[in-house]
Amino acid sequence: MNTANIGDDAQQVVGDLDWDGLHRPRIYYAMAATFCGLFLSVIDGTICNVALPAIADQLDVPSSDSIWVVNAFQLVIMMLLLPFSSLGELWGYKQVYMRGIVVFTIGSLFCALSGSLPMLVISRVVQGLGAAMIMSVNTSIVKLIYPRRRLGEGVGLNATVVAIASVTGPSLSAAILAIAPWPWLFAINIPLGIATFYMARRYLPNNPVRIVGRRFNWRDASLNAATFGLFIGCVEAYSHDVSPQLVLAGVILLLFIGFIYVRSQLGRRYPMLPFDLLKIPIFTTSVATSILSFTAQMLGMVAMPFLLVNTFGYDAVGTGLLMTSWPLVIVFVAPMAGWLINKVHPGILGGIGLTIMSIGCFSLSFVSPDEGHFGLVWRLMLCGAGFGMFQSPNNHLLLSSAPPQRTGSASGMLATARLTGQTTGAALVALMFHLFGDMAPHDAMLLAGCLTLCGAICSLTRLKEHMPGK
Repeated sequence: MNTANIGDDAQQVVGDLDWDGLHRPRIYYAMAATFCGLFLSVIDGTICNVALPAIADQLDVPSSDSIWVVNAFQLVIMMLLLPFSSLGELWGYKQVYMRGIVVFTIGSLFCALSGSLPMLVISRVVQGLGAAMIMSVNTSIVKLIYPRRRLGEGVGLNATVVAIASVTGPSLSAAILAIAPWPWLFAINIPLGIATFYMARRYLPNNPVRIVGRRFNWRDASLNAATFGLFIGCVEAYSHDVSPQLVLAGVILLLFIGFIYVRSQLGRRYPMLPFDLLKIPIFTTSVATSILSFTAQMLGMVAMPFLLVNTFGYDAVGTGLLMTSWPLVIVFVAPMAGWLINKVHPGILGGIGLTIMSIGCFSLSFVSPDEGHFGLVWRLMLCGAGFGMFQSPNNHLLLSSAPPQRTGSASGMLATARLTGQTTGAALVALMFHLFGDMAPHDAMLLAGCLTLCGAICSLTRLKEHMPGK
Protein backbone atom coordinates (compact mmCIF):
# COMPACT_ATOMS: atom_id res chain seq x y z
CA MET A 1 0.00 0.00 0.00
CA ASN A 2 1.49 3.31 -1.08
CA THR A 3 0.49 6.80 -0.04
CA ALA A 4 1.29 10.15 -1.58
CA ASN A 5 0.77 13.62 -0.14
CA ILE A 6 -0.62 16.12 -2.60
CA GLY A 7 0.37 19.27 -0.79
CA ASP A 8 -2.94 19.87 0.99
CA ASP A 9 -3.37 19.07 4.71
CA ALA A 10 -7.07 18.33 4.19
CA GLN A 11 -6.68 15.99 1.23
CA GLN A 12 -4.37 13.05 0.67
CA VAL A 13 -4.03 10.47 -2.08
CA VAL A 14 -3.95 6.98 -0.57
CA GLY A 15 -4.00 3.49 -2.04
CA ASP A 16 -2.03 1.17 -4.26
CA LEU A 17 -0.34 3.50 -6.74
CA ASP A 18 1.32 0.45 -8.34
CA TRP A 19 -1.99 -1.21 -9.26
CA ASP A 20 -1.64 -2.91 -12.63
CA GLY A 21 -4.97 -4.50 -13.52
CA LEU A 22 -6.59 -7.89 -13.09
CA HIS A 23 -5.42 -11.32 -14.14
CA ARG A 24 -7.08 -14.18 -15.97
CA PRO A 25 -9.80 -15.43 -15.75
CA ARG A 26 -11.31 -12.59 -13.68
CA ILE A 27 -10.33 -9.99 -16.28
CA TYR A 28 -12.64 -11.61 -18.84
CA TYR A 29 -15.67 -11.57 -16.54
CA ALA A 30 -14.93 -7.98 -15.50
CA MET A 31 -14.71 -6.80 -19.10
CA ALA A 32 -17.96 -8.64 -19.92
CA ALA A 33 -19.69 -6.75 -17.10
CA THR A 34 -18.25 -3.45 -18.35
CA PHE A 35 -19.13 -4.06 -21.98
CA CYS A 36 -22.71 -5.15 -21.20
CA GLY A 37 -23.47 -1.94 -19.33
CA LEU A 38 -21.86 0.20 -22.02
CA PHE A 39 -23.74 -1.65 -24.76
CA LEU A 40 -27.09 -1.09 -23.03
CA SER A 41 -26.48 2.62 -22.41
CA VAL A 42 -25.29 3.31 -25.97
CA ILE A 43 -27.91 1.24 -27.79
CA ASP A 44 -30.77 2.90 -25.90
CA GLY A 45 -29.68 6.24 -27.32
CA THR A 46 -30.76 5.07 -30.80
CA ILE A 47 -33.01 2.03 -30.39
CA CYS A 48 -36.24 4.03 -30.10
CA ASN A 49 -35.52 6.36 -33.06
CA VAL A 50 -37.10 3.93 -35.51
CA ALA A 51 -40.10 3.49 -33.18
CA LEU A 52 -40.94 7.20 -32.81
CA PRO A 53 -43.76 7.11 -35.41
CA ALA A 54 -45.32 4.07 -33.69
CA ILE A 55 -44.94 5.69 -30.25
CA ALA A 56 -46.52 8.93 -31.46
CA ASP A 57 -49.42 7.01 -33.04
CA GLN A 58 -50.14 4.78 -30.04
CA LEU A 59 -49.84 7.58 -27.47
CA ASP A 60 -51.81 9.93 -29.76
CA VAL A 61 -49.27 12.78 -29.74
CA PRO A 62 -47.74 14.86 -32.56
CA SER A 63 -44.59 13.44 -34.15
CA SER A 64 -42.64 16.57 -33.15
CA ASP A 65 -43.46 15.95 -29.48
CA SER A 66 -42.33 12.33 -29.66
CA ILE A 67 -38.75 13.53 -30.29
CA TRP A 68 -38.55 14.32 -26.56
CA VAL A 69 -38.29 10.56 -26.00
CA VAL A 70 -34.82 10.81 -27.57
CA ASN A 71 -33.85 14.32 -26.42
CA ALA A 72 -34.67 13.75 -22.72
CA PHE A 73 -32.31 10.76 -22.59
CA GLN A 74 -29.41 12.59 -24.25
CA LEU A 75 -29.94 15.80 -22.28
CA VAL A 76 -29.71 14.13 -18.87
CA ILE A 77 -26.55 12.25 -19.86
CA MET A 78 -24.81 15.43 -20.99
CA MET A 79 -25.78 17.29 -17.82
CA LEU A 80 -24.56 14.64 -15.38
CA LEU A 81 -21.47 12.99 -16.90
CA LEU A 82 -18.89 15.12 -15.09
CA PRO A 83 -20.65 15.11 -11.68
CA PHE A 84 -20.89 11.32 -11.73
CA SER A 85 -17.29 10.92 -12.86
CA SER A 86 -16.25 13.09 -9.93
CA LEU A 87 -18.44 10.99 -7.65
CA GLY A 88 -16.69 7.87 -8.96
CA GLU A 89 -13.38 9.17 -7.58
CA LEU A 90 -15.03 9.45 -4.14
CA TRP A 91 -17.47 6.52 -3.91
CA GLY A 92 -15.60 4.22 -6.24
CA TYR A 93 -16.11 3.57 -9.95
CA LYS A 94 -17.62 0.15 -9.22
CA GLN A 95 -20.21 1.64 -6.85
CA VAL A 96 -21.29 4.33 -9.32
CA TYR A 97 -21.41 1.77 -12.13
CA MET A 98 -23.56 -0.71 -10.18
CA ARG A 99 -25.97 2.01 -9.07
CA GLY A 100 -26.14 3.15 -12.68
CA ILE A 101 -27.15 -0.34 -13.79
CA VAL A 102 -29.89 -0.43 -11.14
CA VAL A 103 -31.26 3.00 -12.08
CA PHE A 104 -31.08 2.22 -15.81
CA THR A 105 -32.94 -1.07 -15.34
CA ILE A 106 -35.67 0.58 -13.23
CA GLY A 107 -36.00 3.32 -15.85
CA SER A 108 -36.36 0.65 -18.54
CA LEU A 109 -39.16 -1.00 -16.56
CA PHE A 110 -40.98 2.34 -16.23
CA CYS A 111 -40.54 2.97 -19.97
CA ALA A 112 -42.07 -0.40 -20.80
CA LEU A 113 -45.07 0.34 -18.55
CA SER A 114 -45.62 3.94 -19.72
CA GLY A 115 -49.06 4.72 -21.06
CA SER A 116 -48.60 8.41 -21.84
CA LEU A 117 -45.93 10.63 -23.35
CA PRO A 118 -45.17 12.53 -20.10
CA MET A 119 -44.70 9.24 -18.25
CA LEU A 120 -42.47 7.90 -21.02
CA VAL A 121 -40.34 11.05 -21.07
CA ILE A 122 -39.93 10.96 -17.27
CA SER A 123 -38.97 7.30 -17.50
CA ARG A 124 -36.41 8.15 -20.17
CA VAL A 125 -34.98 10.77 -17.80
CA VAL A 126 -34.53 8.01 -15.20
CA GLN A 127 -32.93 5.81 -17.86
CA GLY A 128 -30.62 8.68 -18.85
CA LEU A 129 -29.63 9.14 -15.20
CA GLY A 130 -28.51 5.51 -15.07
CA ALA A 131 -26.78 5.73 -18.45
CA ALA A 132 -24.86 8.83 -17.30
CA MET A 133 -23.60 6.91 -14.27
CA ILE A 134 -22.50 4.01 -16.48
CA MET A 135 -20.82 6.13 -19.17
CA SER A 136 -19.10 8.46 -16.70
CA VAL A 137 -16.95 5.70 -15.19
CA ASN A 138 -16.84 3.20 -18.07
CA THR A 139 -13.33 3.94 -19.32
CA SER A 140 -12.08 4.41 -15.75
CA ILE A 141 -13.08 0.82 -15.05
CA VAL A 142 -11.35 -0.33 -18.25
CA LYS A 143 -8.17 1.33 -17.01
CA LEU A 144 -8.48 -0.50 -13.67
CA ILE A 145 -9.13 -3.88 -15.29
CA TYR A 146 -6.38 -3.97 -17.91
CA PRO A 147 -2.65 -4.04 -17.12
CA ARG A 148 -0.87 -0.93 -18.39
CA ARG A 149 0.91 -2.79 -21.17
CA ARG A 150 -2.45 -4.04 -22.51
CA LEU A 151 -4.57 -0.93 -21.92
CA GLY A 152 -4.62 -0.19 -25.65
CA GLU A 153 -6.38 -3.51 -26.28
CA GLY A 154 -9.01 -2.71 -23.66
CA VAL A 155 -9.66 0.75 -25.07
CA GLY A 156 -9.87 -0.72 -28.58
CA LEU A 157 -12.43 -3.31 -27.49
CA ASN A 158 -14.38 -0.58 -25.71
CA ALA A 159 -14.57 1.40 -28.96
CA THR A 160 -15.67 -1.78 -30.74
CA VAL A 161 -18.57 -2.23 -28.33
CA VAL A 162 -19.71 1.35 -28.99
CA ALA A 163 -19.53 0.71 -32.75
CA ILE A 164 -21.46 -2.57 -32.48
CA ALA A 165 -24.14 -0.87 -30.36
CA SER A 166 -24.41 1.94 -32.92
CA VAL A 167 -24.86 -0.59 -35.73
CA THR A 168 -27.24 -2.81 -33.80
CA GLY A 169 -29.65 -0.14 -32.51
CA PRO A 170 -31.78 0.53 -35.59
CA SER A 171 -31.61 -3.10 -36.79
CA LEU A 172 -32.57 -4.55 -33.39
CA SER A 173 -35.37 -2.01 -33.09
CA ALA A 174 -36.78 -2.99 -36.48
CA ALA A 175 -36.59 -6.71 -35.58
CA ILE A 176 -38.42 -6.23 -32.26
CA LEU A 177 -41.10 -4.00 -33.80
CA ALA A 178 -41.74 -6.66 -36.44
CA ILE A 179 -42.97 -9.11 -33.78
CA ALA A 180 -43.88 -6.98 -30.73
CA PRO A 181 -45.12 -3.48 -29.75
CA TRP A 182 -42.68 -0.68 -28.84
CA PRO A 183 -42.64 -1.24 -25.02
CA TRP A 184 -40.58 -4.38 -25.67
CA LEU A 185 -37.74 -2.14 -26.87
CA PHE A 186 -37.25 -1.27 -23.20
CA ALA A 187 -38.43 -4.51 -21.58
CA ILE A 188 -35.51 -6.47 -23.02
CA ASN A 189 -33.15 -4.33 -20.91
CA ILE A 190 -34.53 -5.73 -17.65
CA PRO A 191 -33.05 -9.27 -17.67
CA LEU A 192 -29.84 -7.94 -19.25
CA GLY A 193 -29.58 -5.29 -16.55
CA ILE A 194 -30.02 -7.84 -13.77
CA ALA A 195 -27.34 -10.11 -15.24
CA THR A 196 -24.94 -7.16 -15.71
CA PHE A 197 -25.44 -6.04 -12.09
CA TYR A 198 -24.60 -9.55 -10.84
CA MET A 199 -21.40 -9.70 -12.90
CA ALA A 200 -20.36 -6.17 -11.91
CA ARG A 201 -20.89 -6.83 -8.22
CA ARG A 202 -18.87 -10.04 -8.31
CA TYR A 203 -16.03 -9.26 -10.68
CA LEU A 204 -15.31 -5.51 -10.92
CA PRO A 205 -12.43 -4.17 -8.76
CA ASN A 206 -12.72 -1.32 -6.28
CA ASN A 207 -10.71 1.88 -6.71
CA PRO A 208 -7.06 1.11 -5.88
CA VAL A 209 -6.43 4.85 -5.31
CA ARG A 210 -8.67 7.36 -3.55
CA ILE A 211 -8.48 10.84 -2.05
CA VAL A 212 -9.04 11.20 1.69
CA GLY A 213 -10.68 14.42 2.88
CA ARG A 214 -12.37 15.34 -0.40
CA ARG A 215 -16.13 15.89 -0.49
CA PHE A 216 -18.63 16.03 -3.31
CA ASN A 217 -19.59 19.61 -4.19
CA TRP A 218 -23.32 19.80 -4.89
CA ARG A 219 -23.13 23.46 -5.92
CA ASP A 220 -20.58 22.62 -8.62
CA ALA A 221 -22.74 19.70 -9.76
CA SER A 222 -25.77 22.00 -10.10
CA LEU A 223 -23.80 24.62 -12.02
CA ASN A 224 -22.36 21.91 -14.30
CA ALA A 225 -25.83 20.50 -15.03
CA ALA A 226 -27.22 23.98 -15.72
CA THR A 227 -24.30 24.92 -18.00
CA PHE A 228 -24.40 21.79 -20.15
CA GLY A 229 -28.20 21.64 -20.05
CA LEU A 230 -28.45 25.19 -21.37
CA PHE A 231 -25.81 24.44 -24.02
CA ILE A 232 -27.78 21.46 -25.35
CA GLY A 233 -31.05 23.35 -24.94
CA CYS A 234 -29.83 26.31 -26.99
CA VAL A 235 -28.49 24.03 -29.72
CA GLU A 236 -31.74 22.05 -29.88
CA ALA A 237 -33.86 25.20 -29.77
CA TYR A 238 -32.03 26.69 -32.74
CA SER A 239 -32.27 23.41 -34.64
CA HIS A 240 -36.05 23.30 -34.13
CA ASP A 241 -36.84 26.86 -35.22
CA VAL A 242 -37.55 28.30 -31.79
CA SER A 243 -37.90 32.09 -31.91
CA PRO A 244 -34.56 33.95 -32.04
CA GLN A 245 -35.51 35.96 -28.95
CA LEU A 246 -35.84 32.82 -26.81
CA VAL A 247 -32.61 31.37 -28.19
CA LEU A 248 -30.80 34.64 -27.45
CA ALA A 249 -32.18 34.67 -23.90
CA GLY A 250 -30.94 31.10 -23.45
CA VAL A 251 -27.49 32.00 -24.75
CA ILE A 252 -27.24 34.98 -22.37
CA LEU A 253 -28.27 32.78 -19.43
CA LEU A 254 -25.76 30.12 -20.58
CA LEU A 255 -22.93 32.67 -20.67
CA PHE A 256 -23.85 34.00 -17.21
CA ILE A 257 -24.11 30.62 -15.49
CA GLY A 258 -21.14 29.26 -17.45
CA PHE A 259 -18.99 32.18 -16.31
CA ILE A 260 -19.90 31.55 -12.65
CA TYR A 261 -19.21 27.83 -13.05
CA VAL A 262 -15.84 28.25 -14.76
CA ARG A 263 -14.72 30.89 -12.29
CA SER A 264 -15.62 28.63 -9.36
CA GLN A 265 -13.61 25.77 -10.85
CA LEU A 266 -10.37 27.67 -11.44
CA GLY A 267 -9.40 27.69 -7.77
CA ARG A 268 -10.22 24.05 -7.00
CA ARG A 269 -7.53 21.45 -6.43
CA TYR A 270 -9.79 18.77 -7.93
CA PRO A 271 -12.35 20.65 -10.03
CA MET A 272 -15.43 18.96 -11.47
CA LEU A 273 -14.67 20.64 -14.79
CA PRO A 274 -11.12 19.25 -14.87
CA PHE A 275 -8.96 22.32 -15.38
CA ASP A 276 -6.14 20.52 -13.57
CA LEU A 277 -6.14 17.90 -16.33
CA LEU A 278 -6.57 20.51 -19.06
CA LYS A 279 -3.25 22.00 -17.92
CA ILE A 280 -1.64 18.81 -19.25
CA PRO A 281 -0.93 19.64 -22.93
CA ILE A 282 -1.34 16.11 -24.27
CA PHE A 283 -4.67 15.72 -22.44
CA THR A 284 -6.03 19.02 -23.77
CA THR A 285 -4.95 18.22 -27.33
CA SER A 286 -6.61 14.80 -27.08
CA VAL A 287 -9.88 16.38 -25.92
CA ALA A 288 -9.80 18.92 -28.76
CA THR A 289 -9.06 16.17 -31.29
CA SER A 290 -11.94 14.12 -29.95
CA ILE A 291 -14.42 17.00 -30.24
CA LEU A 292 -13.33 17.71 -33.82
CA SER A 293 -13.60 14.08 -34.87
CA PHE A 294 -16.99 13.41 -33.28
CA THR A 295 -18.36 16.64 -34.75
CA ALA A 296 -17.22 15.47 -38.18
CA GLN A 297 -18.62 11.99 -37.63
CA MET A 298 -22.04 13.31 -36.63
CA LEU A 299 -22.04 15.70 -39.60
CA GLY A 300 -21.60 12.68 -41.82
CA MET A 301 -24.02 10.37 -40.04
CA VAL A 302 -26.81 12.98 -40.12
CA ALA A 303 -26.14 14.42 -43.60
CA MET A 304 -25.50 11.19 -45.54
CA PRO A 305 -29.06 9.78 -45.29
CA PHE A 306 -30.38 12.98 -46.91
CA LEU A 307 -27.73 12.69 -49.61
CA LEU A 308 -28.57 9.05 -50.30
CA VAL A 309 -32.33 9.68 -50.44
CA ASN A 310 -32.43 13.01 -52.30
CA THR A 311 -29.46 12.63 -54.67
CA PHE A 312 -29.27 8.89 -55.24
CA GLY A 313 -32.93 7.95 -54.77
CA TYR A 314 -32.50 5.22 -52.15
CA ASP A 315 -35.44 4.26 -49.94
CA ALA A 316 -35.22 3.99 -46.13
CA VAL A 317 -34.13 0.33 -46.18
CA GLY A 318 -31.41 0.90 -48.77
CA THR A 319 -30.18 3.96 -46.94
CA GLY A 320 -29.99 2.06 -43.66
CA LEU A 321 -28.05 -0.81 -45.24
CA LEU A 322 -25.55 1.52 -46.91
CA MET A 323 -25.03 3.60 -43.76
CA THR A 324 -24.27 0.47 -41.76
CA SER A 325 -20.98 0.11 -43.66
CA TRP A 326 -19.59 3.20 -41.83
CA PRO A 327 -19.82 1.95 -38.21
CA LEU A 328 -19.47 -1.71 -39.18
CA VAL A 329 -15.87 -1.30 -40.35
CA ILE A 330 -15.00 0.32 -36.99
CA VAL A 331 -15.72 -3.06 -35.38
CA PHE A 332 -12.70 -4.51 -37.19
CA VAL A 333 -10.36 -1.51 -37.26
CA ALA A 334 -10.67 -0.31 -33.63
CA PRO A 335 -9.22 -3.48 -32.02
CA MET A 336 -6.36 -3.48 -34.53
CA ALA A 337 -5.60 0.16 -33.67
CA GLY A 338 -5.65 -0.75 -29.97
CA TRP A 339 -3.13 -3.51 -30.61
CA LEU A 340 -0.85 -1.10 -32.49
CA ILE A 341 -0.72 1.46 -29.67
CA ASN A 342 2.31 -0.12 -28.01
CA LYS A 343 4.14 -0.25 -31.34
CA VAL A 344 3.27 3.11 -32.95
CA HIS A 345 2.83 6.50 -31.25
CA PRO A 346 -0.93 7.12 -30.75
CA GLY A 347 -0.50 10.60 -32.22
CA ILE A 348 0.67 9.08 -35.50
CA LEU A 349 -2.15 6.52 -35.54
CA GLY A 350 -4.71 9.25 -34.86
CA GLY A 351 -3.25 11.54 -37.51
CA ILE A 352 -3.28 8.79 -40.14
CA GLY A 353 -6.80 7.72 -39.17
CA LEU A 354 -8.30 11.21 -39.39
CA THR A 355 -6.49 11.85 -42.67
CA ILE A 356 -8.09 8.70 -44.10
CA MET A 357 -11.46 9.82 -42.75
CA SER A 358 -11.05 13.25 -44.34
CA ILE A 359 -10.38 11.63 -47.74
CA GLY A 360 -13.61 9.68 -47.35
CA CYS A 361 -15.58 12.79 -46.38
CA PHE A 362 -14.21 14.87 -49.26
CA SER A 363 -14.89 12.08 -51.75
CA LEU A 364 -18.51 11.83 -50.54
CA SER A 365 -18.94 15.59 -50.80
CA PHE A 366 -17.96 15.58 -54.49
CA VAL A 367 -19.38 12.16 -55.41
CA SER A 368 -21.15 11.94 -58.77
CA PRO A 369 -24.93 11.30 -58.78
CA ASP A 370 -24.22 8.42 -61.18
CA GLU A 371 -22.04 6.58 -58.64
CA GLY A 372 -23.14 2.99 -57.95
CA HIS A 373 -23.54 1.03 -54.71
CA PHE A 374 -19.91 -0.04 -54.50
CA GLY A 375 -18.61 3.48 -55.02
CA LEU A 376 -20.67 4.74 -52.10
CA VAL A 377 -19.86 1.81 -49.84
CA TRP A 378 -16.07 2.09 -50.14
CA ARG A 379 -16.25 5.82 -49.42
CA LEU A 380 -18.37 5.23 -46.32
CA MET A 381 -16.05 2.43 -45.20
CA LEU A 382 -13.08 4.76 -45.66
CA CYS A 383 -14.70 7.17 -43.19
CA GLY A 384 -15.37 4.37 -40.71
CA ALA A 385 -11.88 2.89 -41.04
CA GLY A 386 -10.25 6.27 -40.46
CA PHE A 387 -12.40 6.98 -37.42
CA GLY A 388 -11.75 3.51 -35.99
CA MET A 389 -7.99 3.97 -36.38
CA PHE A 390 -8.20 7.30 -34.55
CA GLN A 391 -10.59 6.55 -31.69
CA SER A 392 -8.74 3.85 -29.72
CA PRO A 393 -5.30 5.58 -29.69
CA ASN A 394 -6.86 8.93 -28.80
CA ASN A 395 -8.86 7.49 -25.90
CA HIS A 396 -5.80 5.60 -24.68
CA LEU A 397 -3.67 8.75 -24.71
CA LEU A 398 -6.34 10.79 -22.95
CA LEU A 399 -6.78 8.23 -20.17
CA SER A 400 -3.06 7.54 -19.74
CA SER A 401 -2.18 11.21 -19.34
CA ALA A 402 -4.34 11.57 -16.20
CA PRO A 403 -2.93 10.70 -12.75
CA PRO A 404 -4.48 7.58 -11.08
CA GLN A 405 -6.65 9.58 -8.65
CA ARG A 406 -8.14 11.60 -11.56
CA THR A 407 -9.05 8.70 -13.84
CA GLY A 408 -12.75 9.33 -13.17
CA SER A 409 -12.61 12.92 -14.38
CA ALA A 410 -10.62 11.85 -17.44
CA SER A 411 -13.30 9.27 -18.25
CA GLY A 412 -16.05 11.85 -17.79
CA MET A 413 -14.21 14.36 -19.97
CA LEU A 414 -13.79 11.74 -22.69
CA ALA A 415 -17.53 11.05 -22.76
CA THR A 416 -18.34 14.78 -22.54
CA ALA A 417 -16.08 15.53 -25.52
CA ARG A 418 -17.86 12.80 -27.51
CA LEU A 419 -21.35 14.09 -26.73
CA THR A 420 -20.32 17.72 -27.28
CA GLY A 421 -19.01 16.86 -30.73
CA GLN A 422 -22.08 14.82 -31.62
CA THR A 423 -24.45 17.58 -30.50
CA THR A 424 -22.49 20.24 -32.37
CA GLY A 425 -22.37 18.12 -35.54
CA ALA A 426 -26.13 17.57 -35.57
CA ALA A 427 -26.74 21.29 -34.99
CA LEU A 428 -24.38 22.24 -37.83
CA VAL A 429 -26.34 20.06 -40.26
CA ALA A 430 -29.56 21.83 -39.25
CA LEU A 431 -27.83 25.20 -39.75
CA MET A 432 -26.63 24.18 -43.20
CA PHE A 433 -30.13 23.23 -44.28
CA HIS A 434 -31.23 26.73 -43.25
CA LEU A 435 -28.38 28.33 -45.21
CA PHE A 436 -27.88 26.12 -48.26
CA GLY A 437 -31.09 24.14 -48.76
CA ASP A 438 -30.68 21.01 -50.92
CA MET A 439 -26.89 21.46 -51.12
CA ALA A 440 -26.60 21.10 -47.32
CA PRO A 441 -25.58 17.38 -47.31
CA HIS A 442 -22.73 18.02 -49.77
CA ASP A 443 -21.54 21.04 -47.77
CA ALA A 444 -21.82 19.11 -44.50
CA MET A 445 -19.49 16.41 -45.83
CA LEU A 446 -17.10 19.10 -47.06
CA LEU A 447 -17.05 20.65 -43.58
CA ALA A 448 -16.57 17.19 -42.05
CA GLY A 449 -13.51 16.72 -44.26
CA CYS A 450 -12.07 20.06 -43.14
CA LEU A 451 -12.68 19.29 -39.45
CA THR A 452 -11.03 15.87 -39.71
CA LEU A 453 -7.98 17.46 -41.34
CA CYS A 454 -7.79 19.90 -38.42
CA GLY A 455 -8.13 16.91 -36.08
CA ALA A 456 -5.29 15.11 -37.88
CA ILE A 457 -3.04 18.13 -37.38
CA CYS A 458 -3.99 18.28 -33.67
CA SER A 459 -3.21 14.59 -33.31
CA LEU A 460 0.21 14.92 -34.93
CA THR A 461 1.18 17.86 -32.68
CA ARG A 462 1.18 15.37 -29.80
CA LEU A 463 4.39 13.86 -31.16
CA LYS A 464 6.37 16.63 -29.47
CA GLU A 465 4.81 15.80 -26.08
CA HIS A 466 6.20 13.13 -23.79
CA MET A 467 4.19 9.92 -23.72
CA PRO A 468 2.54 9.29 -20.30
CA GLY A 469 4.64 7.14 -18.03
CA LYS A 470 7.78 7.55 -20.17
